[in-house]
Amino acid sequence: MKNNIYPKNYHSLLNLVDTQIAIKLIKDTFEKELAKELDLMRVSAPLFVEPKTGLNDNLSGYEKAVSFEVNEDESNLEIVQSLAKWKRYALDKYKIDGLYTDMNAIRRFEDLDNLHSLYVDQWDWERRLQPEERKISTLKRVVKKIYKAFIKTYNSLIKKYPVLQNDLPKEIVFVTTKELEAEYPNLTRKERENAICKKYGAVFLIGIGGKLKDGQPHDTRAADYDDWKMNGDILLWYEPLRLAFELSSMGIRVNKESLLKQIKAKHEEYKLEMPYHKQILNDELPLSIGGGIGQSRLCMFLLKKIHIGEVQSSYWPEKDIEEFRKCNVELL
Repeated sequence: MKNNIYPKNYHSLLNLVDTQIAIKLIKDTFEKELAKELDLMRVSAPLFVEPKTGLNDNLSGYEKAVSFEVNEDESNLEIVQSLAKWKRYALDKYKIDGLYTDMNAIRRFEDLDNLHSLYVDQWDWERRLQPEERKISTLKRVVKKIYKAFIKTYNSLIKKYPVLQNDLPKEIVFVTTKELEAEYPNLTRKERENAICKKYGAVFLIGIGGKLKDGQPHDTRAADYDDWKMNGDILLWYEPLRLAFELSSMGIRVNKESLLKQIKAKHEEYKLEMPYHKQILNDELPLSIGGGIGQSRLCMFLLKKIHIGEVQSSYWPEKDIEEFRKCNVELL
């Protein structure tokens, strides 16, 4: 694919067997640490939902979900694209304060490259908030806890595999998209992310979805789950590919006011007739904060792999498989 980055002089630091052992170590450790830091209960999650419920995530608004028809009653179902809205519904259903789950999705629209796959696996999590907690300071506090779980996972990994040592900063830096625009006005969005991550190593970029000075958002976000003023991405500098590496997208969820404002901004008023959106408008769902953390992304980063296909089994064009093999990259 045109976005592929082919490395020079690359050799995986772990062989295939040790890679699999390390993947399990990373996943087991991070899941445990995340649940402890945020006080989360593990729950089961759906692989597919009914479109009419409004629970599926349409991401930026144009990505079409994989769908299929049920033989039993000819109902149409969609493979989830994320669980951003379902989790808030689940908090209410289970009457709990916090949850996490394994989310598996198929995103058929992805342009396949070193970081992007048709198969998405992540930890989805959600925590209930009180009205007075809907503020930036809460968002920052939670981000710091997630980063702490990440550092603990890294420390456990390098005890077993010292060769994987990294220059990870001990703390994560907070930057808004408006501050980033002001600091790098002549760079593209992606170039800004690369520059700020190169500078600090670990950054939480706040405020994705709303318009900047140039009239466009830093990046697109769905209108109906994150509050665009109180959301963001965890970005890390990734030296093997020399770019900003997105590990997580998260945020404080919309309330009635921000939902109406953002739905109007994206001209998606039709969604307000869906059951999920009506529940928000009627204050029937808990206020919450939540996000997704890429499982394969985390493994790729900590194992210093060049391609996400080195840590997950997915589909890759034969041409990609051959080209990467020439660079000592073995795609699973």
